[in-house]
Amino acid sequence: MLSVELDAETVDRLDDLRVEDESYDDIVTELINIYEAEELTLFHGGEQY
Repeated sequence: MLSVELDAETVDRLDDLRVEDESYDDIVTELINIYEAEELTLFHGGEQY
């Protein structure tokens, strides 16, 4: 399993995003999904046919 170390400031920022008892894994997964979706949108938005 992959392990990632976060500094205190990053943990505080993740805590601000947490909803109820949401896990850090859930938050990070959601952020990655949002990033990937925006990246795909930007990539496809710039294509010309």
